[in-house]
Amino acid sequence: MREIDLVFRTMFAELAQQTLDAQWQSDFPLEGRFVTVPVKGKDYFYFDTPTPGGKDKRSYVGPAADPEIEARVRRHREIKGNIRERRRLVSSLLRSGGMQGPDRFAGDVTKALADAGFFRLRGVLVGSVAYGCYSGVLGVRLPTTAMQTGDADLAMDFAISQEVGDSLPPILDILRAIDPSFRAVPHQADKARVTAFTNQANYRVEFLIGDRGSDEYSGKPSPMPALGGASAENLRFLDFLIYEPVRTVLLHREGVSVNVPAPERYAVHKLIVASRRLTDALGRAKRDKDLLQAATLFEAMLQIRQGDVLADAYQEAWDRGSSWQEGLAAGIALMPANGKEALADALVVAMNELRERITVGK
Repeated sequence: MREIDLVFRTMFAELAQQTLDAQWQSDFPLEGRFVTVPVKGKDYFYFDTPTPGGKDKRSYVGPAADPEIEARVRRHREIKGNIRERRRLVSSLLRSGGMQGPDRFAGDVTKALADAGFFRLRGVLVGSVAYGCYSGVLGVRLPTTAMQTGDADLAMDFAISQEVGDSLPPILDILRAIDPSFRAVPHQADKARVTAFTNQANYRVEFLIGDRGSDEYSGKPSPMPALGGASAENLRFLDFLIYEPVRTVLLHREGVSVNVPAPERYAVHKLIVASRRLTDALGRAKRDKDLLQAATLFEAMLQIRQGDVLADAYQEAWDRGSSWQEGLAAGIALMPANGKEALADALVVAMNELRERITVGK
């Protein structure tokens, strides 16, 4: 696996910084002001924007304890946007840097949600669109065959959605601005709620949250006040995936500032997901892609000397109990040999010991 030249890794980091700066300028115009608001014993930044009616519109910014957010609040008036320069950087990274971007439609969907405030409200891009960001995050060239996707999966923490006191515009309106054929898909368990949207080409946009820890919510959609009237599908194991996401940039147009899962969590989570796929043709195809992504990220993290970070994420998942262990063991058994070898190296165990752990569930 080839590492990306330092000059392009530096360029990617610069683009990520400029894109986040530009997003802040768009989200928080200079005529507004930042305020600190205590919520349940913690301080959070909000932004008050004047309105013609005389009452400020208040938007959520983020935790006051986050040093990066606090620094941005301090230098808000210094932020400058430069779309032409950012487009040049994106073009160079795609053409010469060995990095990948999403297909245009997936990029447009992600950008529309970003512009509407989804990532400001601490939403996380998950699935194969997020996977495409890891080449720049890790500084290695990833195979494009593992990036093909026909949908966009987006996640948000349930508690955050309940507590931020802010919301996106209606999701359907955001999506129809890209493609008027988008329609809401009523949830099977509750026809009054919507967790997914699809268009005439069957491109699907779905919102997810982690399992809320009670059988009462299993298989049912959860209302999400921050999602502009949409709900979210409860998905087991997702809380592990979206814990402490990474800020980065999607290489689309002039760059889109996004949050994605930490790569080690994404890789470990894919093992569990792969083991739970259906066995029909579509399920097998998705399983194979899951395993390819996991194996590739295992190799990449080992190559850039982050095997210890991967091992910690794997151990955290393993320690969560028998159902997690069963999923991990089944996923490892299905994974290509290169992925097994990389994981064994990260865990500092021999291949025969890894096989034994899988067999006996230890």
